[in-house]
Amino acid sequence: MKYTASKLLFALCLLVVHYSISAQDKLLIKFGQVGLEDFNVKSPLIDSSTNAVVVADVGSSEFIANTTRFTFSLIFVEKKRIKIINKNGFDAASITVPLYVSSSGKAEILVDLNAYTYNVENGNVVETKLDKSSVFTEKYNKNWIHKKFTFPSIKEGSIIEYSYQIKSDFFYNLQPWVFQEKYPVLWSQYNASIPEFYKFIILSQGYQPFLINKVDKSGTSFSFVEHEQNTLGRGAFNDQATSSSINTFRVDGNIDNHTWVMKDVPALKEEAFTTTIRNSVAKIEFQLNQVAFPRSIPQNYMNSWEKVSEELMKDESFGMPINRANNWLDDELAIIVKATTDVEEKAKKIFEHVRDHYTCNNNKGIYTLGGLKEVVKNKTGSVADINMLLIAMLRNQKINVNPVILSTRNHGLTHEFYPLMDRYNYVIARVSIAEKLIYLDATEPRLAFGKLPLKLYNGQARIITTTAMPVSFMADSLKEFSNATAIFINNDKGVMEGSFSIQPGYYHSLDIRNELAKANMDEYKKSLLASAAEEMEISNISIDSLQLLDKPVNIKYDIALKSFGDADIVYFNPMLGKEMKKNPFTAAERFYPVEMSYTVDDIYTLSMDIPKGYKVDEMPKSARVMLNENEGMFEYIISASEDNIQMRRRLLIKKANYTNEDYQTLRDFYGFMVSKEAEQIVFKKIK
Repeated sequence: MKYTASKLLFALCLLVVHYSISAQDKLLIKFGQVGLEDFNVKSPLIDSSTNAVVVADVGSSEFIANTTRFTFSLIFVEKKRIKIINKNGFDAASITVPLYVSSSGKAEILVDLNAYTYNVENGNVVETKLDKSSVFTEKYNKNWIHKKFTFPSIKEGSIIEYSYQIKSDFFYNLQPWVFQEKYPVLWSQYNASIPEFYKFIILSQGYQPFLINKVDKSGTSFSFVEHEQNTLGRGAFNDQATSSSINTFRVDGNIDNHTWVMKDVPALKEEAFTTTIRNSVAKIEFQLNQVAFPRSIPQNYMNSWEKVSEELMKDESFGMPINRANNWLDDELAIIVKATTDVEEKAKKIFEHVRDHYTCNNNKGIYTLGGLKEVVKNKTGSVADINMLLIAMLRNQKINVNPVILSTRNHGLTHEFYPLMDRYNYVIARVSIAEKLIYLDATEPRLAFGKLPLKLYNGQARIITTTAMPVSFMADSLKEFSNATAIFINNDKGVMEGSFSIQPGYYHSLDIRNELAKANMDEYKKSLLASAAEEMEISNISIDSLQLLDKPVNIKYDIALKSFGDADIVYFNPMLGKEMKKNPFTAAERFYPVEMSYTVDDIYTLSMDIPKGYKVDEMPKSARVMLNENEGMFEYIISASEDNIQMRRRLLIKKANYTNEDYQTLRDFYGFMVSKEAEQIVFKKIK
């Protein structure tokens, strides 16, 4: 009897465990049914900083037979529930639904939109429905319109829930799915049923694991109705069509039923050293590669890079303006290059002319927005307008140059293999002189010849030639070397006086040049004075090499310390206001990579006499800390003799990009540095 009871108990335990595991793999709410218990949303992801939480977001895409066009249409459905925790989460109640618009003006259709706000009033759940008249339409650009609405009766603690359907005749526009948002997502699920006739490339990104990632196959039939006015007829499907009557026919095929689920997805918050959050959000995208009906000739929808490059060079807004002779530029170029015969010097003069005489309106994109003659006339244009003009001028002078398309850091990464053209938003010039390659962007004032803005160091780009070769612009290839030196001596009056010189790196120097272009020198000097340490006075500020754009600037000024006088004890930070005051890595966890703008070699040195009448009572200890053995170093070396103190601090960061697995190491490394640089020398008056 005991043995039987034990077996029964064991079986019950197995049943409980099985039920627990199964429950984890299922959505535990029912859309459209909100009770009092649903307002008590609990999750480890919810803390005092959480303003809203996505309880569930479920979407599906299904292909259906389009009976009027003898092709397939798409039905996309989304259902979503959000709990508003406090007023800072009210923005979650403003919804945008994007709808695609073709070049002919035909658009996707939003139908069956329903939205409800649920509140608890006097112990009961009160439902408020969205008035359809509150939905308005906004034209986003030529290919997208936005349907927008805001939930009614929003309060702290509200639950909002909405559902809608999108009918699309664009079978290539299979809806993407985003699993991660600015608020925690407790359950996110996407189902896509894709007929075998359509070959999609599935692109996923992000750093969150799938709870479910599976595909099941099933068979089905699609029925079409033949209309007399339709000229395409059943021939589009060849002999795969089987007529049941003269007006209808059927196409059989298999379906790939995909299911993707993520559970307990943390909020994605933008932190320091992030190019764009778009690179890290967990999502799935689809690109139609081929349509292949059985016993029919496959139709390719995604071209090779060679084909894309060929088409770009024939495009009136890309290749055609630079492939022409452009003899109308002859007179202007004769003045620019004059008698210059050296090819690189000639390229430099043309670059500097375009950079200094044309203004970029900051419109990005790889296509010109107007003719090059219009750009020359107005002396202004988009990124593509100005850099394509530069290429046209260089080609006019028989200089080997080609356009390069890429993506800026805030636009997101390009794809390594596939020509996904919507990921490219910038074009620059690539000059080849003998064995030397020079990349040029003439849209940035004060940018030196052969230098590119930091925003362009974003991975893979493509040179638009017959071979469409890839090229990479990596932040790891940039080193920002900076040097600061402070020297103090005692003067005869017992006052500590000295000099300070700073030679920042190239990009910091560019920032200074740009700042001075907006403000005069006096205003800049005032900002230096305001940033000085409390115990220090600054005078005789000078800035050298401002016009030498390929050189770093050099900032010098005189300094005097106010700390020393009759005080018995003086606390003195040898970093003199140049210390890092706060650790840039504040979050306890990070779910995506750390992306710096460049590598760093930053050196600070101090040499000072010990003030007369004082002695060193306490002094920081020297220290050296390595980052991942050989990827960086922080060094703080300090020593004192009877009358002098020598100190050298160096920060060396050899990599610009680190995985999220390195985050805690980086955080600890910078935390140590911040703590160390805050340490002070204690001087005590000699009695």
